[in-house]
Amino acid sequence: MSQPPTRPRLPQSKSVLYIDHPVEHPTPSGSRAPSPSRPTEPLPIPSAGTETEKNGAIASTSPVRVPTQAVADSPEDEKFIAQRPAEINPELVDEKKEVKKELDVPDEQAGRPGLKQTASTTAVINGDDGYMGSENGHGVPNVHAEAEEYYGGKEVVNRSRTYSIAGVEAHSKRRPWLTGDDAPSRNRRLSHDEQSARAPRRFLIDVEETLRLVLEQEDRDNDFQISIYDAGPKLVSLGTASSNAYKSFDIRGHYMLSNLLQELAHARDYGRKRIVLDEARLVENPVDRLSRMIKNSFWNSLTRRIDGDGLELICADPKNRSRNANPLIYVPHGEPEMAEYYREVARQKPALGLQVEVLPPRPDDPEFVKSLNEKPGILALAMKRKTGRDGKLTFEGIPFVVPGARFNEFYYWDSYFTGLGLLVDGKREMAMNHVEHFIFEIKHYNKVLNGNRSYYLARSQPPFVTDLALQIYNQMPREEQPAHVEWLKRAMRAAIKEYHTYWMAEPSLDIETGLSRYRPAGQGIPPETEATHFTHILQPFAEKHGISVLEFIDQYNDREILEPDLDEYFMHDRGVRESGHDTTYRFEKRCANLATIDLNALLFKYEHDIATAIRDIFGDELYLEDEFDMSPFPITREAYAGKRERSTSRKQTSEEWYRRAAFRKQQLDKYCWNEGQALYFDYDTKKKRQSRYESVTTFFALWAGCASEHQAERMMQESVRKFETEGGLVSGTEESRGRISIDRPNRQWDYPYGWAPHQIMTWVGMERYGFQEDAQRLAYRWIYMCVALVVDYNGVVPEKFDVVKLSHLVDAEYGNQGLDFKLLNREGFAWTNSSFQIGLHFLTTGMRRAVATLTSPDVYFRLSGRKESNMDPLEAAMGRAKLGRNKD
Repeated sequence: MSQPPTRPRLPQSKSVLYIDHPVEHPTPSGSRAPSPSRPTEPLPIPSAGTETEKNGAIASTSPVRVPTQAVADSPEDEKFIAQRPAEINPELVDEKKEVKKELDVPDEQAGRPGLKQTASTTAVINGDDGYMGSENGHGVPNVHAEAEEYYGGKEVVNRSRTYSIAGVEAHSKRRPWLTGDDAPSRNRRLSHDEQSARAPRRFLIDVEETLRLVLEQEDRDNDFQISIYDAGPKLVSLGTASSNAYKSFDIRGHYMLSNLLQELAHARDYGRKRIVLDEARLVENPVDRLSRMIKNSFWNSLTRRIDGDGLELICADPKNRSRNANPLIYVPHGEPEMAEYYREVARQKPALGLQVEVLPPRPDDPEFVKSLNEKPGILALAMKRKTGRDGKLTFEGIPFVVPGARFNEFYYWDSYFTGLGLLVDGKREMAMNHVEHFIFEIKHYNKVLNGNRSYYLARSQPPFVTDLALQIYNQMPREEQPAHVEWLKRAMRAAIKEYHTYWMAEPSLDIETGLSRYRPAGQGIPPETEATHFTHILQPFAEKHGISVLEFIDQYNDREILEPDLDEYFMHDRGVRESGHDTTYRFEKRCANLATIDLNALLFKYEHDIATAIRDIFGDELYLEDEFDMSPFPITREAYAGKRERSTSRKQTSEEWYRRAAFRKQQLDKYCWNEGQALYFDYDTKKKRQSRYESVTTFFALWAGCASEHQAERMMQESVRKFETEGGLVSGTEESRGRISIDRPNRQWDYPYGWAPHQIMTWVGMERYGFQEDAQRLAYRWIYMCVALVVDYNGVVPEKFDVVKLSHLVDAEYGNQGLDFKLLNREGFAWTNSSFQIGLHFLTTGMRRAVATLTSPDVYFRLSGRKESNMDPLEAAMGRAKLGRNKD
């Protein structure tokens, strides 16, 4: 059979370098990349060779940006870089509101200015009386070194001759600490502060005492954070190191004080009692500071491993409401050596109380999964062999990154977005680990699980295996290409099995439309939710039977009480959780019936990725190794009722997968595309009509490449304005959500909330179709909101945001994650971390400078001459919350 007509490759912006692409000058911002000839109805099939990179690499259709070089400024960037009133860092900007360059410390000063070794001697002290720092050739760390280097090395004290630095005043001008309702005396700087024009300033600090006094004076709400809500004087005087703390300098404003609090927490973590602290760490550019912390600190804090050394941390489950609190690990059938390894760990660490159980061959049977509700446990993931200290072979867990907060396990689509951030930060090996765990789960649990806990065994989450595998493959060194091709084959084989046995199998597949749904199997009430989450649903049924809610839950789960209406409700609820969008009025009481645009766009991407990999890397043939039934194609009810073709019966070729992709695009255009509304909608397979809920996931079609040029133009012209807010893209429109009341509360995936996955997918999709300026504008809004909250709220990086009010305070059923920390944010939230790192590479240098000074999007776009948005001018003037410091 001949291959269908080919589709020209869509333009790709050069504003940020793609993996393995040659370095080219960026396309000027504000201009749309040149478009190829536009066929009237292009098929989603690439022309031969258009997606093949040198040495067989594929340019993924949703590429991750790699920070290989700085982005050149556009002409508009030179017009204006606005400056917020100097309450963040008055040292960064001058009176003309131009951003100063970040301080570069000369090499001879080794990152700790002022520590020249002219008339001094350096002593390394092992006791408690020394200062701080690890040696780097000059005895001191770089001024912006990570905490481990800055505070974690040998203590170094620089003892200069007293007469060379001591002041001549007869008394110290230290400002007294304030407590209670004392009013601060705000002297002019010149009359109080030490003057030092020769070198940047450093402070000599007693860690515990300063920490105590800062919290007592500034933390008025007693949450161990310093934010704009604290009503303290926002003024602390610290002794300077050059005067042995005789002279002092004022630390002013909540940003510097919150950074001081974080630095003191770091120093205490490393056992420091006294430190010499560079002022540059307190006034650090907030964009650079957050990006540095994500790359070098947050990822490490979120890393877990399932083995003897990591079990205690990973087994902790805040969602476990059962009576069984002891750690329990389930090992898949067919891994006897792994099971024996964990039994040996249990014997060697009896205090851990570890229980080990082996799962049956079919672990996702709904009845069996329900039986585990009272003994929830962690599910084993991939491991590697290593030689132990005794010379014997043993196992070691392959590390991975968890989302954070209450989500202390390996999730599916969280791990994809986390993987993108890891790639941007140069952590390819960790991203590869995520794919290894995907492969392991598909092999042993028949799908990539929602999360690796026992109560997730029956459901998955949005599929992303192929894209992450290709992103990683394109970063691999070419000198080891044969081994990397084999690794990619393993990933593609796993994705093909997942595709056939789960997403294209009933009940997920709707045979009539040929589209897939979030419709997982399961029984009973999801056990991982909060205890009262379903009380309002269950109360009427409990009253009907004359029993309490808790009694009703037990009897309903045991099938002693049968309620068909409740069965249908929980079928849809499980679908909502599998979609990753839990919860939203978009899916309320109908999710399992919806062929959603996001799921089918992702499956189109699977089909396209598999086809292109087989054709361009595997020599147009791929043999499968696992035995399973393949889904018939073309899709007919008769074919699904008959005998299936086995996976090992023939080789896989690109032609069939391209045909599958073309068919899915055809069905999406037929059932989900709405020309009048210029949007894709979910299709209700039961009611035989579109749902008409306006969701930002419509832009998944751009990310996947299944929209035509005409459809992309229509969406950009007519639909972006529906979702764009001050802080980025909102999940859905206010009109679609409907009225909110006591009986109809907010849902976290509805208006006015915005989430990192939606931002990333939309940025990449817009850039793929040549709408570079729109992608930059939306990225600026999101990054601005993130930075404003970091500055104002002690470095907070939450799970989600109110993008209308630019706030991390969320009034929805689950609240917000990533807020409950003391003194120092140590991990952020994984996909928000990724969105920040990825979003920075959409910004030009001028945009990055402007966002670092908290120049609001409206001000920046207006004064720089850029297109602000597609919003109606009256809506833009009256409907937006101004500045992300809303105190409502």
